[in-house]
Parts: sequence; structure tokens; C-alpha cells
Amino acid sequence: MIKIGILGDIGSGKSYVARCFGYPVFNADKEVGKLYKNNLKVFKKLKKTLPKFIYSFPISKNEIRRAILCNKSNLKKIVKIVHQEVRKKMNTFLKENKKKKFVILDIPLLLENKINKKEDILVYVESKKSDIFKRLKNRNNFNIELHRKFKNIQLPLSYKKKKSKFIIKNDFTNKSVKRGIKIILRQIEI
Repeated sequence: MIKIGILGDIGSGKSYVARCFGYPVFNADKEVGKLYKNNLKVFKKLKKTLPKFIYSFPISKNEIRRAILCNKSNLKKIVKIVHQEVRKKMNTFLKENKKKKFVILDIPLLLENKINKKEDILVYVESKKSDIFKRLKNRNNFNIELHRKFKNIQLPLSYKKKKSKFIIKNDFTNKSVKRGIKIILRQIEI
């Protein structure tokens, strides 16, 4: 099994690119959403750590948002608690898909949390800043301050790009992404 990690800016289309590969995808953001809805253990830990903000189960994203906006150290506390559970989910996903030729890791903090291995293939999704910002503004509940806080815990994009073996230019058309993926898969399979 070859693991392909997808890197890029917030809103650059990483999840879309990950799905376009056509192989099993581990989407960390979706797993976090499931944890907030279904995991009582995560709720209890977050409630204990952030009692002024987390008080209802399932955990509301508004509670999380308020905690992060109120104090920048809260984001690191949340990530620390949630990351442990996401890593467990990822390990289960990898075991379930160990016979697959490829698996795709759509994990925003892949490098930051040292999840990738040296032999993993990293693909950087590159998009124009103006296109990214246009897309972000169209998202429900987009908050520029929250966006900044998430950017601050991430490694610089230049570093992620340099660490990547491949770059896919995402101009938000199917054609360019699928062409890029075809080229990458052809080169990996050589």
C-alpha cells in the first residue's frame, strides 16, 4: 500500500483533489466532525479542559469556534485532544485498506503532527490566492479571524510545497486536476 498525503492551503481544494484520485480517502476534517457528534470521551475531555466553552453533547461547532476565538491557546488544547482520536481512526482506516494499491490521506496537519512517513508520497495542491479566498468567503460560517488562527498553527506553505514530490495546479476545473492526478499515478507506478 502506498500512502499519498495531500498538502496545501486552507480552501485550495485538497479534499476535492483527494477524492479525484479514486482510491480510499481518509478525511481528517470529516472524522473530527464525527468525533464532535458521536464521541462522549472527546466531549468529556474537552469539557474538562474548556468548561467555559464546551457544555453540550453532541459538541456544537459554535462552542468550538467561540473557544478558539476567545483564546489562541484553546486551539492547541483542542487539537491535542482531538488529534489522538483522529490518529486512532486513521490507523483503523489503514488496517482496513492495507490490501489497496493506494490510500489518500487528506489531513490538514499531516506534517505538523508528524503523521507521514518518509516513504509516503506528498502532493501539494496549488491554487491562486484569489480563487481560494473567493471559495472561503462562500463557505457557511466563514470567519477571517478563525481562519488566521488555523493558519498560525500550520507550517509555511513554502515548506509544504518544498517537501512535496508532486504539485497539482487546481484551477477548480475537473480537467486540470484529473490530468495532474493521471500524471502523478503514472510516475508513481513506474
